[in-house]
Amino acid sequence: MRQSTHIVAVDTRRQGMLDVTRPILDWVRTQAIDQGLLTIFCRHTSASLLIQENAAPEVRTDMEAYFARIAPEDPAYEHDDEGPDDMPAHLRAALTGVQLTIPVIDGMPALGTWQGIYLFEHRRRPHRRSLALHLIGD
Repeated sequence: MRQSTHIVAVDTRRQGMLDVTRPILDWVRTQAIDQGLLTIFCRHTSASLLIQENAAPEVRTDMEAYFARIAPEDPAYEHDDEGPDDMPAHLRAALTGVQLTIPVIDGMPALGTWQGIYLFEHRRRPHRRSLALHLIGD
C-alpha cells in the first residue's frame, strides 16, 4: 500500500464554479497507483467542491443561480466581517461540502463520462484557493 499527497493551488477570478479536473487527473496519473482512493479537501470555509456535469455550461450557470437564491446576500446576517458576501459564502460551502472521495481504477479517478471536479468559489473577489490531495492504493 502506498500513499501520496499534494497541494493544488487554484486562482479564482470570480464567484462561480471553476473546473479543476485537469490538474487533479494529471497529478494522479504521475503517482503510478493503479487501484486506490483519492481524497480532495478544500482548505477554506468560503469555497467548496463538487462533482458535476462538465458538458453543458448551462448546468454551472443554473447551479450558481440556485445557490444565489437559497443563500442570498442579506444585511440581516450578523457575520459580515469581510463584506456582504461573507456569510452567504459560508452557508453555500456548508451546503455543498469541502471534501470529495473518488475511487481510482486503472490509474485514474473513476469519474463518469460527463463528470468534472469543480471548485465552487462563493466569494465575489479573486482568491488563491488550496486543495489538499491524498491518494492511497497499490
